[in-house]
Amino acid sequence: MKQAAYIINTGIITAIGNDTAACLDALLNGRSGIGKANHLKTHWADELPVAEVKLSNEEMAAIAGVDARWPRTALLSAIAVKEAWQPFADKVKGLKTGFFSATTVGGMDLTENVYKAFKEDSGTVDFNNIKNHECGAITELVANHFCISDFVTTISTACSSSANSIMMAAQMIGNGMLDVAIAGGADSLSRFTLNGFNTLMILDKQPCQPFDNNRRGLNLGEGAGYVLLMSEKAMQQCGATASCIVSGYANANDAYHQTASSPDGTGNKLAMGNALKVANLQPADIDYINLHGTGTANNDSSEGKAIEALFADKVPMASSTKAYTGHTLGAAGGVEAVFGVLSIRHGIVYPNLRWQTQMGDLNFKPVTTLQQGLAIRHVLSNSFGFGGNCSSLVFSKC
Repeated sequence: MKQAAYIINTGIITAIGNDTAACLDALLNGRSGIGKANHLKTHWADELPVAEVKLSNEEMAAIAGVDARWPRTALLSAIAVKEAWQPFADKVKGLKTGFFSATTVGGMDLTENVYKAFKEDSGTVDFNNIKNHECGAITELVANHFCISDFVTTISTACSSSANSIMMAAQMIGNGMLDVAIAGGADSLSRFTLNGFNTLMILDKQPCQPFDNNRRGLNLGEGAGYVLLMSEKAMQQCGATASCIVSGYANANDAYHQTASSPDGTGNKLAMGNALKVANLQPADIDYINLHGTGTANNDSSEGKAIEALFADKVPMASSTKAYTGHTLGAAGGVEAVFGVLSIRHGIVYPNLRWQTQMGDLNFKPVTTLQQGLAIRHVLSNSFGFGGNCSSLVFSKC
C-alpha cells in the first residue's frame, strides 16, 4: 500500500501577493494583479496587460537572501521555497529530501538581453547573463542555496509543468523513495514569451475574462508556488501537521496540436478521470474545480466540454484564478495547488473575476461571488499545456 503524501506547508509569490497570507487576502477581497508592466521592459507595455510581481530583482534577492544577479525566475522560486521550507529546514536531518521544480522560462530574462550587446560587439558577452539560461540551472541555484541534494529534478512540460512536479513528488513519497519533497514551480515574465504569445494572437488587450462567452485571450503572469510534502514518518519527526493530501494525479496527452487543445477535450477528460481513479473518488465527490481557465476561446471551450462529459449535469463549483494572477505558465500548477490547499483549509471557493456572459457551448457557469464557510473535502486542480500535455491533481482534506 502506498504512503500518503501530506501537504504540510505552502510557499507562493504572485502579482497578488508576496506570500501565502497576502495572496489569500487578495483572493478573499477580489484584488486582481493584472496591470501595466513595470519591471519588464517591453514594446507592448501600453497595449498588453500582464500580472507582474511588484518587486524588483534587488528587492526579491534581499527577501530570499541570494545574489541579485540571479535570473528573475530563480529569485521568484527562492522566495516561495523559503516560505514553504524554512520552518522545517532544521528538522529534517536524516530524512531523504527532494526538490521538484518546474519552469519554462528558465533564465531567459537575462539571456535575451545579451543578443543586442552581442550584435554590437561580438567579443563582449557577460557570462553571468547566460550561464543560468537553461531550465535546470534555475532548479540547481535554488536547491544549492537551501542545501537540498538527495534528489533534485526539473520539469518542463509547458503549462502543466508544476502539476507534473507535484505528481512526481507525491509518487516518490508514496513509494517510499523520499520522506520529504518541495514541489511546484516558477516562471518570470520575459520579452520572448510575451512576444511569442502575442504572435499566436491569444493575448487579451484587457484584463482577461476566463469562461466568459466574450473572452478574448489570456494575460501572462509571473510567480512561483510550492507545496511541502511529507510522509507520515517525516511528519512525526518534524512535529508537523497536515491539512490535506495529494490524493490523486494523472497526466494525459491528446496529441491534437502543438498549441491547441482538442475541441472535445479528450486529453483534459482523461487527465481528470484518471486523477479521480487514483484518488479512488467519484465525480460527485469533488467539491471545487480550480479550472485551468486561461481565457482563450479554444482552452475554455475544450476544458468546459471535458468537464461536462465527466460530471454530466452535476458540475461542482468551479472557477479560474488566472483572472487574479494571469497565466504564470510553468508556475501555474504550483500557484493553483497552493490555492487549492487554501480552499480546503479555509472552506472557500474563489470567484471567477470579470465573468459576465454564459458561454454558448456550455451548460454550466463558474462561481462569480466568493463562497465561504464551506466544507471543502476534495479539490480538483487542472493544468493543461501546449503539445496536449494535460495534468490534473486532486487534493483531499485529511
